[in-house]
Amino acid sequence: MNPHVRHHVILGAGPAGVIAAETIRKHAPHDPITLVGDENEAPYSRMAIPYLLIGKVGEEGTHLRHTADHFSRLNIQLLRGVRAKRLDTAKRTVELSDGNTLGFDTLLIATGSSPATPPIPGIDGPGVHSCWTLADARAIANLAKPGAKVLQMGAGFIGCIIMEALQKRGVELSVVEMGDRMVPRMMGPTAGGMIKDWCGNHGVKVFTGTRVEAIERGNGAEPGLLGKIAQVVGIGSASEPNGKMQVRLSSGERVEADLVISATGVRPNIGFLETSGVRCLVGVLTDEHLQTNVPGIYAAGDCAEAYDKVSGKTIVSAIQPNAAEQARVAALNMIGQPTSLPGVTQINVLDTLGMISTSFGNWQGVPGGEHVELTDKTAGRHLSLQFQGDVMVGCNSVGWTDHVGVMRGLVEGQVRLGEWKDRLMHDPTKLMDAYLSSAQGQGHWSGAADERRR
Repeated sequence: MNPHVRHHVILGAGPAGVIAAETIRKHAPHDPITLVGDENEAPYSRMAIPYLLIGKVGEEGTHLRHTADHFSRLNIQLLRGVRAKRLDTAKRTVELSDGNTLGFDTLLIATGSSPATPPIPGIDGPGVHSCWTLADARAIANLAKPGAKVLQMGAGFIGCIIMEALQKRGVELSVVEMGDRMVPRMMGPTAGGMIKDWCGNHGVKVFTGTRVEAIERGNGAEPGLLGKIAQVVGIGSASEPNGKMQVRLSSGERVEADLVISATGVRPNIGFLETSGVRCLVGVLTDEHLQTNVPGIYAAGDCAEAYDKVSGKTIVSAIQPNAAEQARVAALNMIGQPTSLPGVTQINVLDTLGMISTSFGNWQGVPGGEHVELTDKTAGRHLSLQFQGDVMVGCNSVGWTDHVGVMRGLVEGQVRLGEWKDRLMHDPTKLMDAYLSSAQGQGHWSGAADERRR
């Protein structure tokens, strides 16, 4: 074999894995590439599943690439329905779940994450699903018929996206969140409370500061809507409970449900690395090149823990734009083109039943920092800015869509605001003026100009 040709193995066929494979192929046309996916589906985007549930796209609309021969034309070997079981860093091999072993010169760990299912009695029974895979989406679509009673556990970022899809299907929806507000890892008390009120006004019953204690079935319960349909047509299945479930809450209340959805968070798929010597904290720890502590082994996407330039810490940032950029940087380094990741910033823009909310950077603030808030609950608008010195290090907004790009630019760019910081403390609505004035001489001008033209 040509000594300059290297075999690149990519574990994970989600957005990070696919982008990495295509980037390698673009710059290394002759290197063998093996892309390993743990589902039998064509590579797809989980972020498209809510659009599938409301009928905006078909299953093919979730696919990352839309021609059947895409990977074969690029000479990328795609393995489906197998996952990594063990990594041997000394031998440079990966043992797969089908018994085969892959040797590699470089390896990208892009195995993503999986739902973190809480240990609740009854959660493993029929009628309970995560909303994470296409198989989950098929089961949910079969159960979430108009009029069905649906209870969702979790009102985080992913949970709110799922909630909107369910509400548009015409179900009777209840949401249970352990935190004291909706989206507690993204929003402060005021913002999270406003989102809860908004959902309540749109027909969603939201329980905050509450947890599910048990999911009960049987005991003479009246058949639910789906059970009655099953009785009429004489069918039943493991995914269609014949009786309505009773969901017992920590508040003492009981909620009936035909379907329970678990959206209580995710955890990186890194169990197979336990004895590998690859260093992991929350995710796979990487440097600025997305390389792990083992030379030639990289990580990207939901399973990677990368440096966040705003907080100064390593974080797992499970959002697709970050996954794509991490994959591109990792791929270039895998083929010997030294490239650094500028940094990972916590970026969230959420549409909850038509209410737009955002969260950037250290939205909770930093020790010794200052903050300013502006709230108009009647108009459904809230703005919170966090400062460290004269730099805006984080922000929250609800119903404030005027300058989302500017908010992100100020936080990511760590723009020194000078006197504009004090002006924003008095009037936080002057974000655009502050950006244009402060960023002009700091290399951030083009983004502001783009937003002004919009």
